[in-house]
Parts: sequence; C-alpha cells; structure tokens
Amino acid sequence: MASASVFQDEFCCSICLDLLTDPVTVTCGHSFCLKCITGCWDQADHKGVYSCPQCRETFTPRPVIRRSTLLADVVKKLKKTDLLTDATTPCYAGPDDVECDFCTGSKHKAIKSCLTCLVSYCEVHIQPHYEVPRLSKHKLVNASSQLQEKICLQHDKIIEVFCRTDQKLICMLCSMDDHNGHKTVSAIAERTEKQKELLEMKRDNQMQIQQKEKEVEEVKGALKSLQASAQKADEDTEKIFTELISFMKKKRSEAKESIRAQEKAEMGRAEGLLEQLELEIAKLKNRDAEMEQLQPIEDPVDFLQRFQPHLTSSPVAKNLPKVTFETKFSFREVMKSVSPSLEEKTKEFHQAILKVTGFMKGDTVKLRSVRRPYSRYRYNQNTEAKESIRAQEIEVSRVRQKQLELKIAKLSNSIQLSGVGEVTGKTLLDLHSFSSHAEVLM
Repeated sequence: MASASVFQDEFCCSICLDLLTDPVTVTCGHSFCLKCITGCWDQADHKGVYSCPQCRETFTPRPVIRRSTLLADVVKKLKKTDLLTDATTPCYAGPDDVECDFCTGSKHKAIKSCLTCLVSYCEVHIQPHYEVPRLSKHKLVNASSQLQEKICLQHDKIIEVFCRTDQKLICMLCSMDDHNGHKTVSAIAERTEKQKELLEMKRDNQMQIQQKEKEVEEVKGALKSLQASAQKADEDTEKIFTELISFMKKKRSEAKESIRAQEKAEMGRAEGLLEQLELEIAKLKNRDAEMEQLQPIEDPVDFLQRFQPHLTSSPVAKNLPKVTFETKFSFREVMKSVSPSLEEKTKEFHQAILKVTGFMKGDTVKLRSVRRPYSRYRYNQNTEAKESIRAQEIEVSRVRQKQLELKIAKLSNSIQLSGVGEVTGKTLLDLHSFSSHAEVLM
C-alpha cells in the first residue's frame, strides 16, 4: 500500500497537490493541471515573464502549452485502480449494525443470519453457505441481532412451531412434551395465517382512517357554514340596525356581541371535536405505520414475536358516536331588550307629532304594538332552517290626507321608520324627516 501511495504521488500536480486533471507539460518538462498552470500564468501577464512553479525556470514570451495524452491515460487508469481498491475495502460494523460472529478483531457488518446455525455472517464468511451444498440448504434471513430469542430456553432448540391452543411459539420438543395434544402448526404456516389477519386489520384500520378523515371534513364544512352563517347574521343585523334611528345603535352593538358570544361558544365546541378526531387519526396512522413495518418481515419467528403486541394493543374505538353539530343563533333575548325601547321611542315620536299637528284632532291616530316577523336564523350542519323572531311594528288607522307636512321641533335627526319583510295589519306609517319636515306616506 505504501508503494502504491508513492507511485500515485508521481502524478500529482505541484500546484493543487491532487491527481492531475487535463495534464499539460511546459517547456522545462514539468507537468501540471491545465487549469492550475493557466491560472498561475494569467497572474504574471502584467510582468511579461513566466516561470515554472516547480523549477522556477523563466520563459519569455508566454510558452504554448499542449495536453499530454499519454499522461492523461495513465492518470485515468490510476483513478480506476483507486476506486476498485476503495470498493473492496471491508465495511466494519457500526453501533447500530449486526456484527459478523466469525470475524476476529474488528467485526465486519453482517449481511445475513442463518436460522440453522444461529450465526450472523459478513460478506466474506457467508460465501460457504452459497458454495457448499449442505450449507446451501440452511435458512438465511437478513442480519438479525435477536437470534438468541429464537432458541427455546427449556430445550435449547430452535423455535419453529406455533401452539394455537396456548397462542405461543415453541420448539419441536415442547410440542411433544408440555404441549402434547395441543393444536400446533409450523411457524411458517402460522405466519401465513397471521399475515392474512394483519392485512384484514390493516384494511379495517384504513377504513377507520377514511371515516375519521370524512368526519374531519364534515366538521370543517360545518365550521365554514357556521362562519358563513355568523357573517350573514352579522350582515343582517348591520342592515336592520343601520335603518333604525340613532338611539338603536347601542342595541345593535349588544346584538352583535350576543352573536359573537354564541359563535365563539359553538366554535370552541367544534374545534374541540376537531382536535379529538385529529388525535384519533394520528393514533391510527401510528398504528398503521407499525403494521406497515411488520408486514415485510420474512422471518416467521421474528414476525410472530413482533405480531403478538398488536393482538393485545387496544385500537381506537371503531364505532364512535356519530358527529352531530348544531348551532342556534337567536335574537329572541336581544329583541326582548330592544322591544320596550322601540315601543317607548315610538310613543315619544307619536306624541311629538300630535303636538305639532292641530289639524289631526278629528282623525283618530292609534298606535298599538303588533307582531311582525323578522328573519332569525337557526343554524345546523346544513344551515338551511330559518325561523322568525318578533319585532315591533306601528299600525295606525288610515289617515285620509295623502300628504301632511309636519314640523317636528324636538326631532332634529333625519329619521325613517319603515317595515322590512312581511306586513301584518292594514297600513304602515312611514315617517321621513328631512331637516324640520316629516312626511306621512300612506
């Protein structure tokens, strides 16, 4: 190896100290990488004098350099030899690797384990199992560090039988001794059955994942509907209270706060349900990943030993209660607080009209509180149902005059009282106050 290193040094560039790349030879006979000598001489262009980096011989003008074909072929072959040497270098076992039981000193990494010999072999020591006829019949599996767990502690024999009566792995002597008369099969046969069971469990687990994901989408859809419904309720509330006179602004704010509180409460409930579903999905996916790792195991004993915990583990409940989600937005309580104020303000407004209209003495103007449906929304998952809430409406007896000009001194704001939606009663009173005038439109 030392002579090979010295031989390799003869073909190193004295500038980059690496194997020559695109080797060229200058006038003095020394060889360099084309890139290295070109860069070196480019820096000397301002002097006009060029020198060999190795022997310091100077040249004027700048010499013409030519590629050395023979030297390039030699370096190419030398690099191939190095790659071949590196490829045949033994691979030693790391902290997480299975060591070869036949190696002495530094252990090489084992690539196969023999279930007959109960020994792990590296690339070199496994060769007899491929070449010797009797050894070629041995059962080889991927290198495993748990070979001793495949030995029966009672009889010191290979575990290769599965007792279906006791649901445990045993050796041949156990089947004739403690398990005599029990229903037993080979570990390979039991693995085949358990593999089918594993596939069924995996299929069922996948169905549960899909069901949970579907429920997640339903909850997310309900959340979107809830948000849209809350926004719609907010817009309707804004429209209603915008059309009312200034004294209702405070009530509008209270109504919006009520909606927000209800929305927040239902959002909290829905998000809690969503978090629970996502947690269950995560558990199912973790279990699925464990089963995915178990499936490709070829060693039946190893497979069955790892399979047993999955039989005792408790999966996520398959039949959880169906997700139900219903949210109600109601203005009933809001309107209970709004109605008295509306009725009181309406009476005040009527009294102001009577004070400034002397020609209405002969006309009976009667105000009474009647029921009138406004839109109220009851939200469920489909956000389809609508109910009505009660509000206040002004019904007056028919006033024969088509248009009356009223001076309202106490009401300086522009006010409009108008019905929105279904009308109950004979006639609505629309009052429009522009500056100091009001119009009664029948």
